[in-house]
Amino acid sequence: FASFSPEPEASASVAQVHFAVLPDGREVAVKILRPDIGRVIAHDVALLDAAAGLIEAVWPDGRRLKPREVVAEFAKHLEDELDLMREAANCAQLRRNFLHSPLLAVPEVHWDWCSAQVMVMERMHGTPVGQIEALKAAGVDLKALSRAGVEIFFTQVFRDGFFHADMHPGNIFVATEGPRKGQYIALDFGIVGTLTDNDKNYL
Repeated sequence: FASFSPEPEASASVAQVHFAVLPDGREVAVKILRPDIGRVIAHDVALLDAAAGLIEAVWPDGRRLKPREVVAEFAKHLEDELDLMREAANCAQLRRNFLHSPLLAVPEVHWDWCSAQVMVMERMHGTPVGQIEALKAAGVDLKALSRAGVEIFFTQVFRDGFFHADMHPGNIFVATEGPRKGQYIALDFGIVGTLTDNDKNYL
């Protein structure tokens, strides 16, 4: 990298994000897994599984609640989040789906710089969607933003059958300046969902 910020700009349970600049001058965000996080998660999931087995064994209604299946589902999503190449693929797919959309921007993945433990993507500039006063101060039309949010989600579900499944406010920014002003920005693609045509027809 031409430059690399040693302090993380964002930090979560399994990874953290640093800002950097590639040798050709492009600004990027670098997501890096925490050291030894796989071992820590495997230990914690084993504890959860043991607790779920205990619930099934000693509580009459325990089996009906299927606690071990819940833990297995949780473990599957965690395993997906520990492979940043998978997350990069999710990001690239969502970007392809919305490449020319005026509603949603998705960062470009810089594949040559990625591995299972490191993901390098285009740096996106915006304001977290939960900072309502900042969005108002920037002149963002909140009603239009609300309509766009619904349209984006329905497009992901009903057109593509591929959707961002972790859409909390920390993962959604809004561009507040430049040509993208008022456009949503999606971040963090560790958890996505898919739907078959039958699923879409049912919904």
